[in-house]
Amino acid sequence: MRPQCQRVYQLKIVLQDIRPQIWRRVQVPADIRLGRLHLVFQFALGWTNSHLHSFAFDGVQYTMPYEEGALEELQMEDERNLSLEDLVKAAKTRFGYDYDFGDSWHHEVMVEKVLSADPAIRYPICLAGTRACPPEDCGGVGGYAELQKVLKNPKHPEYPDMKLWVGRRYDPEAFDLERINKALNRLRV
Repeated sequence: MRPQCQRVYQLKIVLQDIRPQIWRRVQVPADIRLGRLHLVFQFALGWTNSHLHSFAFDGVQYTMPYEEGALEELQMEDERNLSLEDLVKAAKTRFGYDYDFGDSWHHEVMVEKVLSADPAIRYPICLAGTRACPPEDCGGVGGYAELQKVLKNPKHPEYPDMKLWVGRRYDPEAFDLERINKALNRLRV
């Protein structure tokens, strides 16, 4: 069993170029590995972990190696042996998180606080947020804007197809803190 962490980073993750904003506030162990942090972001934001990702710290990008030589081609570094505290030393530090290199979902992450861990809390945990992330593979910011426009107009010629594609359960305003924390509970690092 993993020993209780000593320090916790409180992070605010904001999906860029979407209005109104989609964001999450999470607390994670300072020593969390980047690969696990990626999974925290996936669960907290509601993505499905179906695409590649990268982190950007001070102009250097990190990702998981997925085929021989690919990191050199992408000009990225291997994330596997790095923890968040290796790259972030203080509150107010900002870094980037990109998900789905095709749709190009850019997130800005700010370390809001560095805290002492509360022994009564199991980390990671989501504290707050707003709105649902766009559906996977909707075409990035532009595709999402078009999807929203179509879904707001049942008379639009593409409405039946888009409604079928996105499914009845998709609600762009939905945010379910309890569901997110249940998912994070299964992930415990």
